[in-house]
Amino acid sequence: MSTTTPSDGPPPLLRVRDLAMTFPGRRRSAPVRAVDGVGFDLAAGETLGLVGESGCGKSTTGRMIVRLLEPTAGTVEYDGRPLAHLSQRAMKPLRREIQMVFQDPHSSLNPRQSVARIIADPLLVQGSPAREARRRAVELMEMVGLIPEHADRRPHEFSGGQAQRIGIARALATGPRLVVADEPVSALDVSVQAQIVNLMERLQDELGLAYLFIAHDLSVVKRVCDRVAVMYLGRIVEIGAKRHVYEAPAHPYTQALLSAVPLPDPAAERARERIPLLGDPSGPAAPPPGCTFHPRCPKAQPVCRTERPVLRPPAAAEPREVACHFPG
Repeated sequence: MSTTTPSDGPPPLLRVRDLAMTFPGRRRSAPVRAVDGVGFDLAAGETLGLVGESGCGKSTTGRMIVRLLEPTAGTVEYDGRPLAHLSQRAMKPLRREIQMVFQDPHSSLNPRQSVARIIADPLLVQGSPAREARRRAVELMEMVGLIPEHADRRPHEFSGGQAQRIGIARALATGPRLVVADEPVSALDVSVQAQIVNLMERLQDELGLAYLFIAHDLSVVKRVCDRVAVMYLGRIVEIGAKRHVYEAPAHPYTQALLSAVPLPDPAAERARERIPLLGDPSGPAAPPPGCTFHPRCPKAQPVCRTERPVLRPPAAAEPREVACHFPG
């Protein structure tokens, strides 16, 4: 069974296949292969966590899905409709259903506009009357836990957590079915992170949203996601149901990441074995041959240096795929 398909139910809301993004190098430097053959499915109402170190390509993947970046190769289908190469006019109605929440809440908000105008902007772009758009913006402020009387304030008058609530309200303005959340809590304090995560979970339950939740914090991903995809140097190296990935990680990179997540029990934290990663990650401009993880992998064998592994199930009964020659 392929875990790029989350279930045997209806067709997925989002289908990504062989997605790639290559940025041209500066001057005489080599092109940068930021994303290299990423594929997964996302069902309606589901949350898929996309995790990995900084620079692995997860944010670039999210931006290609919402068409902020045009893929070099591969396909993105939303509700059975291919998105690649659609004109801006053809994309306009689909943008009602696909929205994005950005990492840094303040830098993603126009400092010159009021909060009500920021939230109403997507509706105005879609042709809603100004009065109706403002009324909806005030409703959304209340929905995300902001005081409607603050509708005419500017973003700098709000804390980081409040600013992210504004960003979430803006993403919800058009009634989307899919939200790409790019590191939505990484810039916030831990206590505020929990509040935003609670808000996103509540909104998902109330509105039936599907989330692509991009993050590097595995503790947050464990809480909010149904399935997890682990990226390394532009490729997914493990993807599957959350329980399988967290309780029995099969890829050495996943194992190393999870071994570094702090445990709430001090005794268990002291007793467990951490798996060190050897050296620094290679740059996407010059990835190593074979398995891109092999220079840092404690299990690397000669075959890892010459043959690139592909995603495949380690066991027929497991809803999970691993790109490793020696999984487990």
